[in-house]
Amino acid sequence: MSFIKGLNDVDNNIKLQKYEGKNLQVEKIDELQKLDASNPRMRICFLDLETTGTDHREDEIIEIAIKCIEITKDTGDDILVVDAYNSLQEPSFPIPEIATKINGITDDMVKGHSIDWEKVKMIFKKSQLIVAHNASFDRSFTDKQIDLSKNKIWACSINDINWDERGFKGVKQELLCIWHGFYYDSHRAMIDVDALINLVTHSSYIENKPITELIKNAKRPMCRIEATFAKFEYKELLKKRNYKWHDPGNGNKNDKAWCKLLPHEEVDGEREWLNENIYNNNFQGRIIEITIMDKYKSE
Repeated sequence: MSFIKGLNDVDNNIKLQKYEGKNLQVEKIDELQKLDASNPRMRICFLDLETTGTDHREDEIIEIAIKCIEITKDTGDDILVVDAYNSLQEPSFPIPEIATKINGITDDMVKGHSIDWEKVKMIFKKSQLIVAHNASFDRSFTDKQIDLSKNKIWACSINDINWDERGFKGVKQELLCIWHGFYYDSHRAMIDVDALINLVTHSSYIENKPITELIKNAKRPMCRIEATFAKFEYKELLKKRNYKWHDPGNGNKNDKAWCKLLPHEEVDGEREWLNENIYNNNFQGRIIEITIMDKYKSE
């Protein structure tokens, strides 16, 4: 992988800029115009959570950051920040040390703090799309808190942008940002949100910005292909193929499986790969239609 063009100086050294989100301040607007599907402008809410762990059934949110931007959807230009919210949340149990090592959030920092979910709902209502980096993670926690989240369209800046086709062989947000010439103080929710907005709308793209690809793919229904009954020995092979372990938590072992989301046109090829590499030409997987409203839901 090479860095984006324009980052090499005369000595062939890479110049990285520290990004602090100063260009993404909320603009005071008396009244927002209503936007329908025919409008060239749209509003997108970018969201990031910090949590006590990775299991949405057992762990809890300890910080939320959301920022709603308005853009021209065909070009990804003319960004206007219309609202934002950031809050810590005191969980019902001490924050595990491993979580604090990742995000730097301590029990003292969250003491007495709580998220105003009515404020979150208000910003969600303004937005036509909710975006997160690894949306299945953030959505699983958010859906537990507010029903409105379950009825919004979510998009994922990992899965709804083909970074590999763009020449990037990794999808970690920090790494993608570095390849685009900037770094930031990661793993605090609001700066993660600002960095993600800067990444997907990056000025290095004259056309076909990542945000426009994401908007287009967010409108596509998908299929979830489940490698049910796959033998344990194929675990690493499936992980390399970008399958993720799915456990709906209903106690039914037959519903646990390695899964991935695919557009319809890729399903036949994936089924063939599973047949040859996992099932010994006796396909036992499941293929499930996923509406755009249900993408990245945990159950």
